[in-house]
Order: sequence, then structure tokens, then C-alpha cells
Amino acid sequence: MKRIICTVSNDLTYDQRMIRICTSLAAAGYEVLLVGRELPNSRPVATQLFSQKRMRLWFKKGKFFYIELNLRLLFFLLFSKFDIVYSVDLDTLLPGRLMAIMRRKTCVFDAHEYFTELPELTDRPITKRLWEMAAKLVIPGLRHCITVCQSLADIFEKEYGVHFEVIRNVPLTRHQPIFEKKPKSPFVLIYQGALNDGRGLEESILAMKLLEGAELWICGEGDLSEALRSLVEIDELVEQVKFLGKLTPDELAQLTFKADLGLNLLKNKGLNYYYSLANKAFDYVQAGLPSLNMAFPEYVQINKNFGVFHLIQTLEPMEIAAAVRHLRSDKKAYDMLAKNCRQAAKTLNWQVESKKLLDFFEKLA
Repeated sequence: MKRIICTVSNDLTYDQRMIRICTSLAAAGYEVLLVGRELPNSRPVATQLFSQKRMRLWFKKGKFFYIELNLRLLFFLLFSKFDIVYSVDLDTLLPGRLMAIMRRKTCVFDAHEYFTELPELTDRPITKRLWEMAAKLVIPGLRHCITVCQSLADIFEKEYGVHFEVIRNVPLTRHQPIFEKKPKSPFVLIYQGALNDGRGLEESILAMKLLEGAELWICGEGDLSEALRSLVEIDELVEQVKFLGKLTPDELAQLTFKADLGLNLLKNKGLNYYYSLANKAFDYVQAGLPSLNMAFPEYVQINKNFGVFHLIQTLEPMEIAAAVRHLRSDKKAYDMLAKNCRQAAKTLNWQVESKKLLDFFEKLA
């Protein structure tokens, strides 16, 4: 039995993509260990088909966090048995690549992000340059690479001379329960994901000032958690904007089913967001839920094929509010998006996409 060690830099409890990937690999007969980090407020990990390990690190962010993370992973892999190391994103790739070379094992690189183009790096040229140097040092020469969309696959192949297989970050098929909303119940917008820079959260909150009878549910935490809560209080939107914190995948799915409109709004701040194809967009589709998305290349292409998004051009609160009012008042347009979502959910799901993953690993053998 092949043993795979997957490495990530986040808390395992909320990493839906890696839970899906590791479950599929374990169900196919691989022995899988997922390694991540443990935070002071981490929930206990749920029992899965695969094994899990979380490391408690001294540093929580910044350069010392990444240095400590890579050193810990390096020593862990040095004394662990594995046939394949599955490194997720650039921040865990160096120890995986080094140990695979030293021990003559296989390294798989899964680029969830265009890491060197993250918004957090756009205003930090020295740090950005260091990550770019690391990428050009470690990625060329890799033989087994995955990413989440064709745009990123094309960019990476051009930049590093390496082929990337596209395996989209789509959710499991879920039964879509029917919730009867009361006539006077609010029109609910939902955002799920990290509360970080460039996610259109400030603009979405300010748009609520222009919308009556609507609520915004924000599911997640992140670097902007405190600032966003302050913004809501200052603008007296406490009754309209609800912060629901971090939720497990099952909790999040149930809330999404109850919402009326999903939000996946990104600033064009760095190529990572411009060429992104976020998992939340597919989570909304799986819930039969129309969503607002930016008119960025991958969302435009998905919409051409499936017609599941309402696309907007800018992040101006007025444009967000106008789009919400349009979908709220035009029942025919809203119902068509919802119908298309239910149809697309039959294709855009992990049960279909996981076949590509298993084919990829079978070729490694």
C-alpha cells in the first residue's frame, strides 16, 4: 500500500479541499496522513478515513512562522515513512521537494494559489521577491503538479516550464433541502471563507446600507475580523450584518442552503485573485444558490458553459446593491440562475472531479 503524506499550512478542520482529496485517496486504497497546524482555538479534528496530525507552532504568522513551519516539516518528513509527499502550495513545497530528492521518493505539488501574486504580497516587494526566488528554485524540474483552473495551469507552465494537471476545487454532491421562507423574512446574502484583504468584504458591508430588508451572513474569520466588526458598528449595521465565525463544512453547507444569494467578490489586486476559481463559487452552485461573482476570466468561462453566476464589473457598493436589487425583484432571472445551478451541480461536483485525481495518482504508480 502506497503511503502519502500531505502537507498544508492551515488548520485541518476547515480545509474542505484537502478533506475531500485525502478521503478519495484513502477510499482508493492509499494510506494517507494529512499534516497541518494547530492553533490555540482549533477544534478537535473529526474522525476521517485518513490519519491527521497537527503541529503546534510558536509563531502564528510572518516570516518566522514560515521558517518554523518549513523546518518542522523538514524534520518530520526526514523521520517519517512515505512513498509520496503531497505538498500543498509554495509555503510547504521546499521540505517536500528536498525530502523526496534525498529519499528518492515522489513529490506532488498542488498549487491552490498563485502564491507569489497573493494580495498580501503586493505591497511588500522584498517579501514578494523572496517567494518568487523560492518558486523559481523549487518548481522547475517537478514532474507531478496540480492546480485548480486552466488559467493558472497555463501561467505556471509558461513561467516554470512544468505541466500542471487541472483538478477543480468543487464540493461533494449534497441533497438540496427545501426551506420555506416566510413572506417577510429578509433576503439573505452569504459570504463564506477567510476574512482577508481583497475579498470585497468592506464593499459588501457598505452595500447593505443601500439595501432594505436584507441581511449579510459572514461565515469565517481572518486578518480583517476585528476591522470588519468595527466597520459594522460604526455604520450602524449590526442588525443587518451577522458574523457567524468559523464553521465546519457541514455547518456551512446547511447555512448556505438557507441563504438567497452567495457572494464571491474579489479585488483585482494581484493575479492570484484575477485568475482564481474559488471553491465557494462551486459551493453556491451545489446548494442551488445564485451568486454574485466578478467578471474575471474563469468565472466568465464557467458562466458561458453553465449560466450560474450574476457577474459584476466593479466592487463599488452601489453596483453590488444594484445587482442584489435586480435579482431580488426579477424573479424570472433569479429562478433561471437557480435552475441552472441545480443542473450544473450534477457536473460540478467532487464525485465527478475526483476521477481525475485518482487517474493522476494511478499514473504515478
